[in-house]
Amino acid sequence: MLLVRLAVLVLAATVSTMSTTANARGRYLALGDSYTIGEGVAPAERWPVQLAARLRAAGVDIGDPAIVATTGWTTDELSHAMDGATLAPPYALVTLLIGVNNQYRGRGLANYREEFAALLARAIALAGERTERVVVVSIPDWGVTGFARAHKRDPREVAIEIDAFNATAREIARDRGVAFVDVTAISRSAGDAPDMLVGDRLHPSGAQYARWTDAVLAAARQSLVPR
Repeated sequence: MLLVRLAVLVLAATVSTMSTTANARGRYLALGDSYTIGEGVAPAERWPVQLAARLRAAGVDIGDPAIVATTGWTTDELSHAMDGATLAPPYALVTLLIGVNNQYRGRGLANYREEFAALLARAIALAGERTERVVVVSIPDWGVTGFARAHKRDPREVAIEIDAFNATAREIARDRGVAFVDVTAISRSAGDAPDMLVGDRLHPSGAQYARWTDAVLAAARQSLVPR
């Protein structure tokens, strides 16, 4: 995410899968950036991987996620990566969490609105046009972290901008009939607690991702209820 690996950014993404057992189960696609790929945590600690495990524990037949996400990606970079990724729709579940790098790089809200709406439309298409199979997850607030303080970023300014981006994503999701899950409040309550972040003092730890998973679980289970 904000470590911004742009110098070596490769837009043709590799779809990361945790297990071949996904082929025999409902398929799950997770789209995003550093928060989805889990910068700094073990693969099993990524929140999409935790979510799939929790769903299976609840009796939902879902495979481990295919992940299209890389640290540093903005909305347009995720879209370009999806163009080059090998995808296998329709997916039983698609999650989308993107936008923090748009905010970090100072890109405007109007640009985010346009590109996020296009990404959400693609996510819905990948779910077989079933809007109930898509879950949007909010952008966490990195302004509360030690990284933000070390880089002299005003936490109030970051919070205002993150809230504006999230309000836009929530509005677009609502208009398309897609569930929106707030993890921003969790990130703010976690703050800069050592057990809530990895060593870069920026990205969430597996423990914080477990809290995110708690928040996303109900919407994900509901999305997988037969209709």
